[in-house]
Amino acid sequence: MSSAAPLTAAEYWDKYRPYRSKGVQPRPAADRFEWTGIPGHGPGAEVLGTPDSALDLGPAEGENAAFLARQGIKVTAVDFSAVQVARARAFWADLLGLEFVHAEACAFLHEDPRQWDAIYSTWGAVWFTDPDDLFPLIAKRLTPGGIFAFSHREPVTGHYGAQQMSGKWLEGRESELTLHRWQYTTVQWADILKQHGFTDIDAQSLPAPDTAAPGTLIVRARAA
Repeated sequence: MSSAAPLTAAEYWDKYRPYRSKGVQPRPAADRFEWTGIPGHGPGAEVLGTPDSALDLGPAEGENAAFLARQGIKVTAVDFSAVQVARARAFWADLLGLEFVHAEACAFLHEDPRQWDAIYSTWGAVWFTDPDDLFPLIAKRLTPGGIFAFSHREPVTGHYGAQQMSGKWLEGRESELTLHRWQYTTVQWADILKQHGFTDIDAQSLPAPDTAAPGTLIVRARAA
């Protein structure tokens, strides 16, 4: 894959997780639903209740979507990156009831009329999309009483709202490519969800096993 720095958000996510080895990349195990990015740490799929259908916003390699599909849940997984979608489709082609869609999250929710019992994002689209744009669309696409849940890294104290990202591909390229994360405290997320009509909100911060590392925010709410 070319090492040229990306100029668009889609190109950034295409290059975000390149193949880690030559030849065929083994697919992930997907033997547990993970919210934190640390295998075996924190809650699992029980956060979503017992849905018959689920929508994954930002699945990347699709481990969580695959785990749910193996439990008999019909899963749609939407990712902005064509490369990530192609990889996920190749990994999980043998699983029934699992589809990967190449689309931006808000555009997909605008255009697809379906509803799901659960909509979730693990360090995915919710972290990288303005909630005032995304949350009303999610509320429309949930079945009555459906679960909306998401996770992202615990924010740095005082750095809330739309925070410009840094790291590989981004340092020194702000004039060509600017990406943001929307990050808030648990109390702030709860207030935002209330403003958009969600109820039964549970927002908590789960510390990392390494106490020097940032924890993970896990937020769960219910559609009206």
